[in-house]
Amino acid sequence: MPTAYVTAPVDVADELAELLVEQRLAACVNRTPIRSVYRWDGEIHDDEEVLLLAKTTDDRYGDLVDRIVEEHPHDVPCVERFDETDVLGSFAEWRDGVVG
Repeated sequence: MPTAYVTAPVDVADELAELLVEQRLAACVNRTPIRSVYRWDGEIHDDEEVLLLAKTTDDRYGDLVDRIVEEHPHDVPCVERFDETDVLGSFAEWRDGVVG
């Protein structure tokens, strides 16, 4: 099952995380502050952001990505997929049960 690694501006991260859980696209979303340095439109940016780790299922991953792209303020949001190689069985059962 996948985890989506997403970076978001501080002012929209909480709302985006809650939306993903509310719409049952993610079972939970971990949020942690980060600082991102990146090149965009030929300039170097150094921004405070929030890293979102959204736990979802294979069936809902595409819908989760679609919703992130729709709601994210960046033209090209960072969305990366990490597939688990091992997960606690009871956590996997819980996740699968709440993602709809």
